[in-house]
Amino acid sequence: MMLSRVAEALYWTGRYVERAEDTSRLLDVQLHALLEDPWGNEEAACLDLLRTMGIDDVPAPVDLAATTQRLAFSKQDTSSIAGAWSAARDNARGVREILSSEVWECINSTFHEIPGQQRSSTRLGPGRFLRHVRERAATVGGLVDGTMPKDDAWRFLVLGRSVERVDMTARLLWVGLHGRTPSWVSLLKCCSAYEAFLRTYRVAPEQSRVVEFLLLDRLFPRSVFAALRQAEVCLEELEPAAGRVGVQDEARRQLGRVRTDLEFHRPADLVADLGEVLTDLQSTCAEVGRSLAAKHFRADSDRSWEVEAG
Repeated sequence: MMLSRVAEALYWTGRYVERAEDTSRLLDVQLHALLEDPWGNEEAACLDLLRTMGIDDVPAPVDLAATTQRLAFSKQDTSSIAGAWSAARDNARGVREILSSEVWECINSTFHEIPGQQRSSTRLGPGRFLRHVRERAATVGGLVDGTMPKDDAWRFLVLGRSVERVDMTARLLWVGLHGRTPSWVSLLKCCSAYEAFLRTYRVAPEQSRVVEFLLLDRLFPRSVFAALRQAEVCLEELEPAAGRVGVQDEARRQLGRVRTDLEFHRPADLVADLGEVLTDLQSTCAEVGRSLAAKHFRADSDRSWEVEAG
């Protein structure tokens, strides 16, 4: 039986590494979009970026430099890349004996490289730092899968990664629905889905197909459906002895409900129902976090999406 503090630390390590990777991709795509379109609305794009990350307390005026600083290097905010990676490292440090040495060294060395990367970004721009974070997060994911046994420790790491992926994709689609500067090509790139989308549909991205692909595709690992299914599998393997009636694990029940609702939703109705679907996805991620805290983590553990690691 895994200690609750260990399970919690592994889960949040998975979430924070995924958050750092997703934020870095989102910021990089938006920076390139503004550079390629000098007539674009910089303030609207920055506000959409901040809203995606759940940041509403933004003093006007909003510009690209301040937004980049907030989302890339703010160490006090786990919705930033540096803050999320720092939180991942803090959680991983407490369970070093559970992680493989390669996973810990990758997380730790990346954390210590951030100050130097920040200094370089003032001279060369943030692109190199953002690419570095994505590469290191991908390395962590590969090392988790390649150097750790598929035991409960691996399951809690992957569970955290999957829940974070669902939440972030829902946030990105929400901005695509309500944002002031929607771009379906940019949205696909933010999810590392542009090339996969083109190979699947062989047409230019448009709203209904993008929404269908990011929500329902069974083969693309970053789709909401695929991430929900992966999270369900992890929970099922954590507690394989199911009762005779229904599902007893509340977190698994919540994930299964929203996954089933999504799976049997008519694709043609997705765009019309998108606001309701995305609200349900985000509220379910929050509920899953609370259910996991109640069952697997410490009794006083109830972190929201934005709260720093303890």
